[in-house]
Amino acid sequence: MKNPKPKNVNPRIIFMGTPEFAAVVLEKLYQENFGPQLVITSPDKPVGRKGTITAPPVKDLAQKYKTKILQPEKISDIKDKISAFNPDLIIVAACKQILPKEILSIPKFGCLNIHPSLLPKYRGPSPIQYAILKGEKETGASIILMDEKIDHGPVIASIKLQIQNETCEQLSIKLAKLGTELLIDVIPKWIKGSIECRPQDESKVTHTKIIKKEDGKIDWKNSAQEIERKVRAFYPWPGAFAFFEEENSPKGIKMLKILEAEVLKQTEKGPFGVPGKVYIASNEKIAVQAGKDFLIIKKLQLQGKSPTTSEDFLRGHVDFIGKILK
Repeated sequence: MKNPKPKNVNPRIIFMGTPEFAAVVLEKLYQENFGPQLVITSPDKPVGRKGTITAPPVKDLAQKYKTKILQPEKISDIKDKISAFNPDLIIVAACKQILPKEILSIPKFGCLNIHPSLLPKYRGPSPIQYAILKGEKETGASIILMDEKIDHGPVIASIKLQIQNETCEQLSIKLAKLGTELLIDVIPKWIKGSIECRPQDESKVTHTKIIKKEDGKIDWKNSAQEIERKVRAFYPWPGAFAFFEEENSPKGIKMLKILEAEVLKQTEKGPFGVPGKVYIASNEKIAVQAGKDFLIIKKLQLQGKSPTTSEDFLRGHVDFIGKILK
């Protein structure tokens, strides 16, 4: 599939996206002189316990560059405004809405989406988290020509990246930068009609689901390796967490969020100890028995407190050793 040749070489671009991933993409586009003339992002929303009305990262960046911004509840509500803008190209990164056919058909050269996986693997809303959870050695970024189905369109280009024990936050930034570099290379070729796209192999499709807060709860019967991957995949949200009984606490039960961890291989053969039982490792860090091996907790956060190291936490919670995390 080849694109028609353009009448100009300076495309009129609309950018759609909301979270930090999209903001990283947008910043790079501005830096490389592919800044959009219009940015479409989600409405400001209440954040945190106090419900402070907060602008999405993409809006803050667009304001910095004095770009026109639209924040519709539904993209379809501003179809006429998008059409009147007469875009050559719509670029989409981490947009939470599905674009209907009437929007997809507006730009002369279609809607290009940066997806942080090697499609058709890990379609859907959580490709970075899934790549980490599944223990993938590599992932990547794909540029696709969007159609009416989620992450289904033909692939224009893709690029691989080795996974090196990053958190979701760290890997997201890497993939956003890498994907945008690829996009910047693709745009002129796509507009000139000198690059082709290929359909995705439907026999190799895998899907991801929306991550929910309860997904972060640790099952200590899982292996330490699986739990460590969860810690990285769910950082910063929803976090990997467990509960324990704290003495002298009004509510008795406290939530403990694990921010950084590593695996300690168990030298003795099974049977293993009680999953979730807390020990102290030789390096004075917290060691928790998992279904297989130990999880060494390097950094953690007690509910209502600031993040701290394992060693500092133990100084204030000497009775923590021996407890069973649930």
